[in-house]
Amino acid sequence: MDLRFSPEQEAFRLDARAFLEDRLGPGGPFADVHGRGGPGDEHELFEERWAWEQELGAHGWIGLGWPTSVGARGATLLEQVVFYEEYARAGGPGRIGIVSEGLIGPTIVHFGSSEQQAKFLPGILRGTEIWCQGYSEPNAGSDLANLATRADRDGDEWVIHGQKVWTSLAHWAQWCFVLCRTDRDAPKHKGISYVLCPMDQPGIEIRPIVQITGNSEFNEVFFDGARARVDDTIGGPEGGWKVAMGTLAFERGASTLGQQLAFENELTVITAAAKANGTDQDGATRQRLADAWIALRIMRMNAMRSLSALETGGMSRESSIHKLYWANFHRSLGELAVDIAGPNAMIADGLADEPYPLNAAQRLFLYSRADTIYGGSNQVQRNIIGERALGLPQEPKV
Repeated sequence: MDLRFSPEQEAFRLDARAFLEDRLGPGGPFADVHGRGGPGDEHELFEERWAWEQELGAHGWIGLGWPTSVGARGATLLEQVVFYEEYARAGGPGRIGIVSEGLIGPTIVHFGSSEQQAKFLPGILRGTEIWCQGYSEPNAGSDLANLATRADRDGDEWVIHGQKVWTSLAHWAQWCFVLCRTDRDAPKHKGISYVLCPMDQPGIEIRPIVQITGNSEFNEVFFDGARARVDDTIGGPEGGWKVAMGTLAFERGASTLGQQLAFENELTVITAAAKANGTDQDGATRQRLADAWIALRIMRMNAMRSLSALETGGMSRESSIHKLYWANFHRSLGELAVDIAGPNAMIADGLADEPYPLNAAQRLFLYSRADTIYGGSNQVQRNIIGERALGLPQEPKV
């Protein structure tokens, strides 16, 4: 991938920067959400951040790379990279629509029928509809094909029974894309359907999962007779596995460069804290700060390599290497943050309407434990790298 930006792409950058600075800068209408909603802070300012999502949609900044035929901009990959870079630099808040735009939206664009696109994409593009992902189950995490949630056909509807877990945004979402077993006699990877299910209905129970941060943006979701239209099955009945794998590929697109810049923002704050309390004079700490800066440069190169693979139809090896790298980096960055804070890292800040109020370093340290698990655990990524990149024998099947 050519890392240089054309004059047209730089003009696109200036447009994005002007929009973001006008809305998020001091005195702007969304200044209160500047920098909020990051790791460990996802529960904060929900209504304000949802309003921000709709502001993005009103000005065409959602679904940048989707085709113009579905009402989007049709932006190039590098233009998407430019926007995510500027979003991170402007302190853009954590996105309420991360699942909507990043996962289900491109899935509907690539695998959905024209009727499904017309029904579901406008709400995502406007930022008015929130989605959650119904993949993981108690016995089907990394081994996703082991899922047990079933959907039985009743006329033109599915009747869904089962349990999903680690469901981000479920308590806010209007829709969930649910992997269900619709043919229980088919082989493990067959007989699975990708069903779009409305959340506001009888037969759905949502139970928050309290994390070590004291918050609960994750949930368990129980389906007990919930209904979804058969026409809202992406890829058709029993065509869900291919669609599900496509959704996972979309998870690691152009936003990875924005993620790297968000990590850089965190490092800037950590470095400033070290200068403020004098720990920057310690040789070992200085080396760790320098190593983190170097790691971010490497991360950018890895992200660009992943995007190049995406353009040529590849992904799994490069994206697995990138996921493993950034997950371990971010966990170590959280450790660096609390080490620099010293004994104060053990003390909660002030009073708040929370189980225990945390500062940014504490939230980063606790939340980044999850980075090595969600989106494909470190162990799974190592297996993919070993088998698909290095050609090692496959792990024995039990």
